[in-house]
Amino acid sequence: MKKIAIVGAGITGLSAAYYLSKQGASVDVFEATDHLGGKIKTYRKDGFVIELGPESYISRKQALTDLAKEIGMESHLVRNETGQAYIYTKRGLTKVPKGTMLGVPTTLESILKTDLLSPVGKLRGMLDFVLPTVKMKRDLSAGEFFRKRLGNEITENMIQPLLSGVYSTEIDEMSLMSTYPFFKIQEEKFGSLIKGMHDQVSSSNTNASKNDQSKKQGMFFQFKGGLESFIERLVFSAMSHGASILKNTPVENIEPVHDGYLVTINGKTIKYDEVVVTTMHHAYKEFLDIKELEYFKHMKSTTVANIVMAFDESQVRNNLEGTGFVISRNARTSITACTWTNKKWAHSTPEGKALLRLYIGKPNDKELNMLINDGTDAEIVQRARGDLDKIMNIDGEPEFFIVTRMPNAAPNYLVGHKDIIDSIHEELDKNYKGLHIIGAPHYAVGLPDCVKTAKETANKIMQVHEY
Repeated sequence: MKKIAIVGAGITGLSAAYYLSKQGASVDVFEATDHLGGKIKTYRKDGFVIELGPESYISRKQALTDLAKEIGMESHLVRNETGQAYIYTKRGLTKVPKGTMLGVPTTLESILKTDLLSPVGKLRGMLDFVLPTVKMKRDLSAGEFFRKRLGNEITENMIQPLLSGVYSTEIDEMSLMSTYPFFKIQEEKFGSLIKGMHDQVSSSNTNASKNDQSKKQGMFFQFKGGLESFIERLVFSAMSHGASILKNTPVENIEPVHDGYLVTINGKTIKYDEVVVTTMHHAYKEFLDIKELEYFKHMKSTTVANIVMAFDESQVRNNLEGTGFVISRNARTSITACTWTNKKWAHSTPEGKALLRLYIGKPNDKELNMLINDGTDAEIVQRARGDLDKIMNIDGEPEFFIVTRMPNAAPNYLVGHKDIIDSIHEELDKNYKGLHIIGAPHYAVGLPDCVKTAKETANKIMQVHEY
């Protein structure tokens, strides 16, 4: 029986623990804090189900849904309510144009009919149909790619607000091949990004028709009891297969030996056949001192926070049918987005209440970082409310608010990231067999990506081949 240590009990570590223990490994999970689930935290009280970390996950990525089904959570899955999303610019709130994917136009109409673009911006976007493909060696920034294909206005007003928020990285620094490589693949295949994405959307619509989806479905999944209810079931399932999960147990050192690894916890050293590290990259230095991880000492990450505000429904004068808005960076606000949670997730809010979730924090913004790290909750709420009042009509103060700070929580995938990570993993495989370092700083940011990477790592350790 293989003896495996897992460092970190976020969704990646717990998923790895489940898959390994299910396949017969002896698994010990070590979590430095008293909380299981990493960034996932759900506030459940008085009829509210409020996510304080990640809000949901994209349904087309199957890994998390498959795991939910496997551990008996399928009946708890809920889709978001569909509705119009908006983009806030200096001109105010404007509908995200129909016929776009992550802000990228897939039809000529999505350029011509939007108020987000000037006549010049629309003409520049249409050059995509005749321009040659963008030359690229190994990687380039997402901003450079979209500007060359579609121009500055489409990039700034339609694409940047949607893409940059996902990775909390400046679009002109963000690695295209680490984040959205399918845009480049489609552009090269069709000689035009718009044509390529139109084909992508058409294929998706055809598959949806084949599945007899008569009603448009939401793109995201949640759980009736919140994401933390999934974590609780995952912990139970892993422990049912024999996994040991220890909280408040930081790993102090990991030392390679000829036939495994010595892991030190609370001054005690235990030998393991293999080790899976799933923590954020800034924690590596606490227990690992190997030259292959030098890159992570200098890897940028963004400090963010989210603010949940609960109101009586009568206080929020919001007649727009939709789920919320994202904000163009040219609008000069501190907040980057706002979700109308009670409209997006029916299960989240008691009847008669309105729930808003705001996001604050930007890459390379030292003043905002200082506010999030050192400011009081009231100061953060005041800053966010100042921006919100420019965009929405809200009377009075919230019945309650919750501020969740996440220092250095969003690793920045800068240009060249994928090649560097690939080479690091090659070196680790060659020099440190049995040491597996996975999670958000490497390839996985979304929750399904974390589960997928965990399963692949477990299968690699147990030498299981899936076809």
